Amino acid sequence: MRNLLVAIRHTLTLWLITALIYPALMLLIGQLALPYQANGSLITDSAGKIIGSALIGQNFTSNTYFWSRPSTINYSQDETASPTGVSGASNLAPSNPDLTKRITQEIQRLKSVGVTPTADLVYTSGSGLDPHITVAGAIAQLPRVAKATNIPESQIKPLIATHTQGKFLGIFGEPSVNVLQLNLALEALKR
Repeated sequence: MRNLLVAIRHTLTLWLITALIYPALMLLIGQLALPYQANGSLITDSAGKIIGSALIGQNFTSNTYFWSRPSTINYSQDETASPTGVSGASNLAPSNPDLTKRITQEIQRLKSVGVTPTADLVYTSGSGLDPHITVAGAIAQLPRVAKATNIPESQIKPLIATHTQGKFLGIFGEPSVNVLQLNLALEALKR
């Protein structure tokens, strides 16, 4: 009986630490130290309405905007589900005909509007949710966006440079551009 009581006490103690104290402590530290990140890196408009997250890509289809990477889940079409969209990814093998068809269609779509396809504009990211494109991907779209918005390329190109983020920790990956933030800056330029 004594061993049973010791086991129950240890179980309750560990439950208290791992299910209540630790999560509450992490929540408190996150809210105090990094509130923007802890709350999902949400981006709001001037009225305070959530328009997206800096961490989850969005589907831009208008020629007046820079397009994101393609997504296997087509991002969220149901805005009532979540303000930042429903997320998910695909696990299609490279030999899957559906994947080959999607890539071929994406290349044809880009070429049809005069955009030279870059890898990030054709292939999804590992998660299918990446909100970034390469600098080359943004520059490839520059003539299309400039023509559609009637804004000279010379005025839009600095926006790409301004919204270019360096390599992670200075050594990992490549410089990238957050498409939502770039398009918000483009919207501001249109006004």
